[in-house]
Parts: sequence; C-alpha cells; structure tokens
Amino acid sequence: MAVDKATVASIAKLAHIRVADARREALADELSNILGWIEQLSELDTSAVEPMTSVVAMRPPLRADAVSDGDRRDDVLRNAPEAMHGYFVVPKVVE
Repeated sequence: MAVDKATVASIAKLAHIRVADARREALADELSNILGWIEQLSELDTSAVEPMTSVVAMRPPLRADAVSDGDRRDDVLRNAPEAMHGYFVVPKVVE
C-alpha cells in the first residue's frame, strides 16, 4: 500500500502533529515501508499457533481461595475518630 503526501498530512492533522512540507515525502516513504511489512505478516499461516499471553511458558502461582473476614476489626477501628461496640460512629444525616 502506497502512502502519499496528502495522506501523511491527513494523519498528521488527526494526530495533532505538525509536519513540515519538506518532511512529508520522507514520512510517506517510511509509512509505505511499514505497511508493506504488515502486509507481509498477513501472508503467514498462523492457524496452528495458539494464542499466548507471554513469550515465556509459565503458570502463575495460585493461592488457596479461602474466605475470611480478615480478623482485623480492632486494628481498623483503632484508626476511626469514634467507634462503639465494634462499629464506626458517624453523624446522623437523615432526620
């Protein structure tokens, strides 16, 4: 796919990048080369390649899924401005 100077100007406008007129021809050639490489990649057969999330084959360490309340109520309430009977005390907002 060939990119011309008008396309470079349009891309620059969309990207909010100021590109000098003298530089547009060089950028058009560079973008054409990049798109050529992308077209070459589309010719590869990747049907037998499994999707991957990393280039290194590894399994993330898993921890036991155990439900707990944290057992930190007293530590948390110690930071509260006011607490009573194991709960936060807040001002009444509804009459």
